[in-house]
Amino acid sequence: EVQLQASGGGLVQTGGSLRLSCAASGFTFGDYAIGWFRQASGKEREGVSCVSSSDGNAYYTDSVKGRFTISSDVAKNLVYLQMDSLKPEDTAVYYCAAKRGYSCNFYIEEYDYWGQGTQVTVSS
Repeated sequence: EVQLQASGGGLVQTGGSLRLSCAASGFTFGDYAIGWFRQASGKEREGVSCVSSSDGNAYYTDSVKGRFTISSDVAKNLVYLQMDSLKPEDTAVYYCAAKRGYSCNFYIEEYDYWGQGTQVTVSS
């Protein structure tokens, strides 16, 4: 059974940090790109970051560049999203998702598996 489980969300003040984790099972982790998406209340889901499990190349949406860092531990089938200098506009439910193949993008329809989401709330 394919599972993606996101965790690590919570409530933090502006300027604070959180580290999200995505635990994957049930598929060959190294054959997939893993992306983080977020969806704020009343808004569409958007791509935040993506890492290719094969070579570790990382990609970020412009609004989080320099503040968020994605990394993967292929041996443990884990992907992390370190979020620093958090802003109220980062408040959203964060989802991890897996896309077959090595290349990263933020096209939601190309992702095969999704986790359940974890809430991140940044207070001002």
